[in-house]
Amino acid sequence: MTERYTTTDAGSPAPSDDQSLTVGPDGPILLQDHYLIEQMAMFNRERIPERQPHAKGGGAFGHFEVTNDVSRYTRAAVFQPGTKTETLVRFSTVAGERGSPDTWRDPRGFAVKFYTSEGNFDMVGNNTPIFFIRDPLKFQHFIRSQKRRAANNLRDHNMQWDFWTLSPESAHQVTWLMGDRGIPKTWRHMNGYGSHTYSWINHAGEIFWVKYHFITDQGIDFLTQEDADRLAGEDADYHQRDLYDVIERGEFPSWTLKVQIMPFEDAKTYRFNPSI
Repeated sequence: MTERYTTTDAGSPAPSDDQSLTVGPDGPILLQDHYLIEQMAMFNRERIPERQPHAKGGGAFGHFEVTNDVSRYTRAAVFQPGTKTETLVRFSTVAGERGSPDTWRDPRGFAVKFYTSEGNFDMVGNNTPIFFIRDPLKFQHFIRSQKRRAANNLRDHNMQWDFWTLSPESAHQVTWLMGDRGIPKTWRHMNGYGSHTYSWINHAGEIFWVKYHFITDQGIDFLTQEDADRLAGEDADYHQRDLYDVIERGEFPSWTLKVQIMPFEDAKTYRFNPSI
């Protein structure tokens, strides 16, 4: 039987996992003990800081199956008729920290990873078909306005609305946020939309602009503000728990992917720029 032993990060056997290298039994510890330095460095870095937006979320593995023929628009293997691709979907809130309630009024992230035969295809998205801003230079300011104020570590509605009113392009997204869909009943009861406009290229080299819409097969449903506030206190992980429980029961949620398609040349004369 092969003897089991502790190894370094590089896979080499470690001399000891409980004794440092010293100059004699009473001597100082040596900096040349690379395994000790490695262990201390790992310990100091093992808590990864939470990401800025979309810190709290959950998801599940699944599959994507093409049921209609769109091959005249794209040559991508993942979208060829009958193709079945393993996927991972992550749902999230935007402004809340990892310990925040799932039922806060907030946009929801809807990110999809396709494990395609040509490599991984990551599609970022939300549960809204539009976004607050167009220019990425505003993104950092927008996210900070939705999170906690540095002066008192509290969320500040004045700070949020200050950004929105100074950025009139936010109006459409704000109406979604403050409407019924601002608090989905569960992650299963919301649509997902690719945040960006993508391009497809077919075998003839023709280019098409596309937008991805994941339509929930469970139907749209939402929480009232009163129910959301109650659940925030009773079960802060309500959405995460719901997804786990229904999958455990074999009640797998599903979405139907639909696409909006525009020939590349048509975009040049359209009333607005569809590529942004």
